[in-house]
Amino acid sequence: MKLRHIALSVPDVPAAQKFFEQAFGMTKAGDAQNGIYMTDGIINIALLNKHGKAEGIDSNGPFYGVMHFGIWVDDLAKAEEQIQAAGGTYIRGRPGEAKKSFYEVKYKDPNGILFDITENGWKGAVKNVNPAQ
Repeated sequence: MKLRHIALSVPDVPAAQKFFEQAFGMTKAGDAQNGIYMTDGIINIALLNKHGKAEGIDSNGPFYGVMHFGIWVDDLAKAEEQIQAAGGTYIRGRPGEAKKSFYEVKYKDPNGILFDITENGWKGAVKNVNPAQ
């Protein structure tokens, strides 16, 4: 399993894009629901404007920051079995349900931290990295 995706809740997507381009040399990989995908060629970072609302989190005010992380798996069914056996809880998502983005299956860990798993990956991310590069 490889960490290849992080989603950030931001109040201004274009400003966040400019920062990621200038500060980290990332490039836009594509459009996402409520935002865009940025990449460094290995990991994908979604910059999303959810209007201060976090997915699956009860909050007393706006939320900006890390929304969830994503894991690229070899076998979706096997990964789901592993996650559930470790105490993870299925939230939503199935292959074929995504509209503008690659499919993701959302889970919550025992502490309530949200994460996605996918067999297909994210725009601009690669599953395996050649250490010689």
